[in-house]
Amino acid sequence: MAFRLAGEAYGIPIACVQEVIRACEITAIPRTPTYLRGVVNLRGKIVPVVDLRGRLGLPAAGGTAATRIVVVEVEDGVVGMVVDEVNEVLRLPVDRVEAPSDLVCDVTVDFIRAIGRRDDGLILLLDVARTLQIDA
Repeated sequence: MAFRLAGEAYGIPIACVQEVIRACEITAIPRTPTYLRGVVNLRGKIVPVVDLRGRLGLPAAGGTAATRIVVVEVEDGVVGMVVDEVNEVLRLPVDRVEAPSDLVCDVTVDFIRAIGRRDDGLILLLDVARTLQIDA
């Protein structure tokens, strides 16, 4: 599934996506990392919500009508990720995906599993489990 953050295209495996919801009221939890926005009540289940911009070290931005929360299943349970907008579900052939270059020396590279080439540009493919680890 492809989405945008700070003008760039990112992707995660559709298999880990439970659902996509509109941005809603998030209840803050004191004394948590700044990228952990809080929790939401999703049909009676309390779901933690991560600000993906903050987690990846991108500049903060206010929400818009396109802002969404992507609810994903990871080993530890269900987590919501705030993204600028969700674009599409797409399939990338293996020959259009490659590992990130060793020359890229940014902390966010730890969260990037691969980079895909599309006709309209590149898409950064996230390692969802590693991105959502609180101690990462």
